[in-house]
Amino acid sequence: MPADAAAKQLMAHNLKNPQGDRLYRLRKQTVEPVFGIIKQCMLFRQFLMRGKGNLSNEWNLVYTAYNLKRTFS
Repeated sequence: MPADAAAKQLMAHNLKNPQGDRLYRLRKQTVEPVFGIIKQCMLFRQFLMRGKGNLSNEWNLVYTAYNLKRTFS
């Protein structure tokens, strides 16, 4: 592949390569259960506050609650 190839061309090349195809298939298996649990079980679908600092604080509360839930389960 040329060094100045577009991202689309690089991805097509990687998928034709057996090793690249194998690695890409792993992405289908890698699940982020933490985000699924937070969304589905803890019913956290959207932030209530505005602003980067407030979002950071709200997210800290969410993942602290998740960690406490895991600790005491």
